Formats: sequence, C-alpha cells, structure tokens
Amino acid sequence: MSAQLGSPQTEPQPRPMVRIVGLLWVVVIAIVVAFAYFASSLCITFLLASFLALLFDPIPTYLERFRIPRVISTGLLIIAGLVGIVAAVHASYGRASEIIEDLPDYADRIHEAFEPINQRIQQVQKSAGTITSSAPVPTKKSPPMVRVADQPSPAWPSYLIRGVGSVWGALIVGGIVPFLMFFMLVRKSHLYDWTAHTFGETVDVPNFTAMLAKMVRGFVVGNLIVGALMAGVMVAVLYALKVPGAVPLGIASGFLNLVPFLGAILAAGLPLFASIFQFDSPAPFVLMAVAAVALHIVSANFLVPRLIGSRVNIGPVAATMGMLFWGWLWGIMGVLLAVPLTAFVKLVADCHPSLIHISNLLAEKPRGVPHWVEVGSERVVRAVPFFAKLRADGKD
Repeated sequence: MSAQLGSPQTEPQPRPMVRIVGLLWVVVIAIVVAFAYFASSLCITFLLASFLALLFDPIPTYLERFRIPRVISTGLLIIAGLVGIVAAVHASYGRASEIIEDLPDYADRIHEAFEPINQRIQQVQKSAGTITSSAPVPTKKSPPMVRVADQPSPAWPSYLIRGVGSVWGALIVGGIVPFLMFFMLVRKSHLYDWTAHTFGETVDVPNFTAMLAKMVRGFVVGNLIVGALMAGVMVAVLYALKVPGAVPLGIASGFLNLVPFLGAILAAGLPLFASIFQFDSPAPFVLMAVAAVALHIVSANFLVPRLIGSRVNIGPVAATMGMLFWGWLWGIMGVLLAVPLTAFVKLVADCHPSLIHISNLLAEKPRGVPHWVEVGSERVVRAVPFFAKLRADGKD
C-alpha cells in the first residue's frame, strides 16, 4: 500500500500542468468579473428574480396542497406584489409632491437658521481683509498665474443606478424582474431537474438548494426583525417628541438604518428634514440624530451579527469586503445584495471539499480541515486509483 501511495516524506514538485490549470482559473475568474461588470443589468435582473423566487416559493408550494395550480397561485402572488408596489409608489409620490411644494419654505427656514453663522463669517473675512491691507505690499513681481481646469464633480445619482445603465434601464429591469420571477416559480421542477442532471455528479443538489433557500429566507427574516426593532424605537422617540407622522417616519427611518455605511445618515436625515418647521430649539434634533446613530451602532455590532450573521454564516470581515467588492462592481445594488452574494460564494465553496480554505475564509465559524486536504492534492490524485481498485475488488 505504501508503495502505491508514495513515500510520505517526499513532496512532489509542482508539475507544469498544475501551473497551467492555476493560470487558467485566474483567466476564467477575470472573464467572469469582466462579464459581470459589462453585463451588469443582465446579471442584476437575473439575481433579483432568483432572489425573489427563492424567497416567495413557499407560498405557491403551500397552496399546491389545496390543489391550487402553481400557475394560478404564482400569478396571483405577482399581481398582489405589483399592486402593493404601485400603492406604495403612489403614496410616496403624494408625500414627495407635498415636500417639493414646501421646498421654498424649507429653504427660507434653513437660510434663517444659518444667517447668524454667515454674518459671523463675513465679520471674520472683513477683519482678515483689514489685517491684509495694513501689511506692507511686497515689490517683488508676482509669478504668472496658472489656472487649473475644474474637475467634474462625482455624479452620485449615476452611482445609485450604477449597474442598470440609466433611469430607463432601471425601469426596464424593474419591469422584467416580475415576469422572470413568474417563470422561475412556475418552472421550478424543470429548473431543478436540469440542475440535478447537470451538476448532480459533483454537487449534492438537494442539499445545496435547501441551504441556498434557507440562507436567502434567513437573511430576509433577520433584516425584518432588526428593522422592526429599530423602527419601533424610532417610532417611540418621534412620538415622544410629538413629531407629525411619527409612525410612518419612524418605520421608514428604522428600515433605512439597515442600509450599509449610509444607514445612520439616512435614518437621521429623514425625521430631521420632516420636522424642521416644528422645533425652535436644537435639543429635539440632537435627540433624533443621537437615537438614529445609536441604533445603527447597536444593530451593526450586536443585532446584525446575531440575527443575520448567524443565518448566513459569514464573518464580519468577509461581509465588509463583500460590500466593497460588490459595491464597486454594481453600485448601490451591489451593496444591498453584497451579503447574500457573499454567502452564495461560501455555499459554492462548501460543496467542494477542495475549496474548504475559501469557505473558512468567508465563514463566521471555520470548520476543521480534513486530513486529505492538508497532505496535498498530489497525494490524493495518486491515491484515487488505489481506492478505485479496492472498490472494484469489493464489488467482485
């Protein structure tokens, strides 16, 4: 047996074919990243539809028990979702129209609030000008002035819709996602059979699909729990301050706090902007800002790791790096989808024992590395014929 497995003391040198395979993997990864970058609208559309299909699949599956056809239940689900989105957009549009009509009043109020600061700055400028005029003027000839062309400011709106091309591209993506989600839910068995026949020899497809669905639903449920807790606290704070519309503002502020990086600013800015006419003293504004920032810190350090991180099983470093990478790739859409996408990469690595090091790098709780991975792939390759022969002898 030892002769067939090779001496354990000597480690074979890497063969040129191993290096070529490693180089090919680098090229393949670069091609995939380039495709995801340039075909971002296609990738985002497919990912959103797949994400929503995995999330809402239990509804038509449950209704099938009552002999309701999957096509009918899925169609009703899509229609109900579209009606809810249209109603939310209509309500938001009405509120946005009121805010736009009140913008002149907001501008005047802000100008009045900052007028003392502007006067103070003007006094400092006048004092500085007086000091400068009293100083002796040098007789040395001044060098010629060099003008630098103004650099264009970053287009933040383009970053918000980065990955979908333009506003019309975002609308097209939003219109295609429900139809693609409908076909994915209706053709669930067909897609599952195709996946099983294509990857069944190398991947445990039932286990992988079950883990993927559990991860997606756990991510959504965890965010709903954290968002509901923060929304409840913000509603209580705004209600105690007697802010008009405390319930909708508190709910929106609580769920906006879930946005990575900018959540605290968005959660604090919404109630501050909505109540700018109500208070004359800065104390209520400070209290709202402190409450939003404190909730963001508590959720990011305690609630999210316990209620979301444990469900997707990725570490905080991996989640942060994933947000940076997917945000660079697809803008704000990449940031919002970063955690489930990073968790999906970890699930793929979990399906291949040779990728256990990548899985442990992304995981919150790394697993033990099997002995056959530690001894090196070369020895495993040499051992495969031996175990194949033993298996054949056993069958005989």
